[in-house]
Amino acid sequence: MKIVILSRNSKLYSTKRLVEAGEKRGHEILVLDHTKCDLIIEKRKPAIVYNHELVTDVDAIIPRIGASVTFYGTAVVRQFEMMKVFSAVESQALVRSRDKLSSLQVLSRANLGLPKTVFTNYSKDTSEIIKKVGGAPLIVKLLEGTQGLGVVLAETKKAAESVIEAFNGLQARVIVQEYIKEAKGADIRVFVVDGVVVGAMKRQGKEGEFRSNLHRGGTSEIIELTDEEENAALKAVKVMKLGVAGVDMLQSDRGPLILEVNSSPGLEGIEKATGKDVAKSIIRYVERSA
Repeated sequence: MKIVILSRNSKLYSTKRLVEAGEKRGHEILVLDHTKCDLIIEKRKPAIVYNHELVTDVDAIIPRIGASVTFYGTAVVRQFEMMKVFSAVESQALVRSRDKLSSLQVLSRANLGLPKTVFTNYSKDTSEIIKKVGGAPLIVKLLEGTQGLGVVLAETKKAAESVIEAFNGLQARVIVQEYIKEAKGADIRVFVVDGVVVGAMKRQGKEGEFRSNLHRGGTSEIIELTDEEENAALKAVKVMKLGVAGVDMLQSDRGPLILEVNSSPGLEGIEKATGKDVAKSIIRYVERSA
């Protein structure tokens, strides 16, 4: 098969591992920078041009679209879909997953556990917002943030009011969430491919850091999921309609609480923590589906 990986950097761990896994299984693997693809849109002949050449005879694509280029990246994925090429992550699912607010609404409608969340249209009644999530400490998140950026822990009511008012003043869209104390700065990342859990790790924030992202110096270790945690992850991925996803959740006194469903989860943390060949699982999913 001819498989295209849409990635802006062929040297990234995730991209390199997918290339290795694909070539090991006898496929022709191309890495294309989606931001440099030109789209030709016309009746019955949608096409993609890369480096002045038409991209042809592609059997499948594996999108690795960064949050900062979601709009254009999704357009490229959609163009491949119009050319009848299988995508490991569908364009509509990619768009849905990148909208934090919409994702939470979809997950809530599916009766999945979530931290209590408030979203307003720049409301000035900050004390009421704080009360609705159970008071301080609480979390304030930028709707556009990734990898722990734009996430603030407000430890007191006064600090929470200041942070919310500051974001509102900048016309920055935020959600306010309850702080789950019993999680103790740790979360779980569950990697799901084609409706099956292929790996799970517990991520712990470094000393004095409430964010557990590995990019922020957190550590990770393999974890055995409870049935409730596994079922929650699988259901979340199913309702988000993602073929490949990383589900982030907190362990709480009331069961697993889903934070986010990531449509371009990194492979390095999960492969190193679990020893699993996640890249191979993704390639095999593409083989079955394309």
